[in-house]
Amino acid sequence: MTEKTLVLIKPDAVERNLIGSILVEYERNGLKVLDMKLINASTEMAEQHYAEHSGKPFFNRLVSYLTRSPLVALVLKGENAISRVRALNGTTDPEDSQDNTIRALYGLSMAENTVHASDSLESATRERSIWFS
Repeated sequence: MTEKTLVLIKPDAVERNLIGSILVEYERNGLKVLDMKLINASTEMAEQHYAEHSGKPFFNRLVSYLTRSPLVALVLKGENAISRVRALNGTTDPEDSQDNTIRALYGLSMAENTVHASDSLESATRERSIWFS
């Protein structure tokens, strides 16, 4: 099934000039970029993005991280795009990610893990509305 998903290339990756390297991984794996922008996330956008974590001890750190410097928001399209992107990204903790996943290659830590990808069609729709309103 052809799907659209949202990906964020997070501030740590943008700061380290990894945008192109990460885009290559998605495109090399047959995903098509439909929309892309470099953006300084507002606190409101970051809070909306991480709404499911509101009230948790790490919520403010997530918001601070996402708003500290520019990020790249992408909409990718492809067959089973959501599951494929999540597999390409690897697990949340780069140290536990399979070799050659984006997080294993470029992630610094659990807190600075380089990329975000929607985990479902519902999340993809909600997150696209935040970043591409």
